[in-house]
Amino acid sequence: MDKFTLQERTKKFHIAVIQLCETLPKNAAAYEIAKQLIRSAGSVGANYRAACRAKSRTDFIYKIKVVLEETDESLYWLEILTAAKIMTSTAVNTLIKEARELVLIFNATDKTAKDNLIKSKNP
Repeated sequence: MDKFTLQERTKKFHIAVIQLCETLPKNAAAYEIAKQLIRSAGSVGANYRAACRAKSRTDFIYKIKVVLEETDESLYWLEILTAAKIMTSTAVNTLIKEARELVLIFNATDKTAKDNLIKSKNP
């Protein structure tokens, strides 16, 4: 998957999270989860774009780790929505699936980038 496709995918993930949060119940718990979820999901796309503009391999690795952390945090909040029975729907399940896939992608990206950095230092 090329970086532009992944940039678009992370943007769509953020938009889908925003749309989901608009449908959450209007109570204190849902409000707080929505705030955290929207922030972390937005950070996934924004930080991935920053990683694509990294100044070095080391900078890229650092930024990808941030993306991975934010993606995993988004997954956490989505799982809390269902575990706390605040919302259980196809939309939540679809976003959980997407978050899990993104975690796997960014985890693999991090590993590959680290392996490439090691290879470049030990030709």
